[in-house]
Amino acid sequence: MIRNAFKMKLKPDVVEEYKKRHDEIWPELAKAHSDAGIFDYSIYFDEESLTLFAFQKLTDDNTADGLKDLEIVQKWWDYMADLMEVHPNNMPVFKPLSEVFHMD
Repeated sequence: MIRNAFKMKLKPDVVEEYKKRHDEIWPELAKAHSDAGIFDYSIYFDEESLTLFAFQKLTDDNTADGLKDLEIVQKWWDYMADLMEVHPNNMPVFKPLSEVFHMD
């Protein structure tokens, strides 16, 4: 199992809409993540900095790096682009985080 964490940034005053859209996650998008070996995925929000903190658990043989090439993922990026900091192709700007401590 691989643990993966990263952060992203929301635009001001959009957290409720961000939550709403994720509460209504598209089944085909969830399936794509599952098929890629992501079996646990949580996103947390820091109101002071507008930072999203994401944490995933992945299988050792995951194909998560290929998600960016899927049409459903790119469609989701387009759908979410008005709420977050994104690159010109609407991929969210994210910064990987290094694990410095873990306890089971």
